[in-house]
Amino acid sequence: MILQIIKLKSNLPEEELLNKAKEREPQFRAIPGLVQKYYVKTGQPGQYGGIYVWDTPESLQSYRESDLAKSIPEAYEISEAPNIEIMDILFQLRNE
Repeated sequence: MILQIIKLKSNLPEEELLNKAKEREPQFRAIPGLVQKYYVKTGQPGQYGGIYVWDTPESLQSYRESDLAKSIPEAYEISEAPNIEIMDILFQLRNE
């Protein structure tokens, strides 16, 4: 499995950002290979993130090439290039 962590700075107020995320939730639920996604906020003003768990590198790559992924900067009014980290998951503690 693959872990993808994205941190972004948004010009949107938090409530508006959350509303947009909830509106887009069904699209993310439909992505093949996306095991889980966590919506997070950091301790920095206007900075949020997404933590994605993918089943394979191919699923991640397919998503990255999708219109949904390409729409994120506009949808969330990102003010600077996001910070993206990709890691291989070696093992997980729980199988729930």
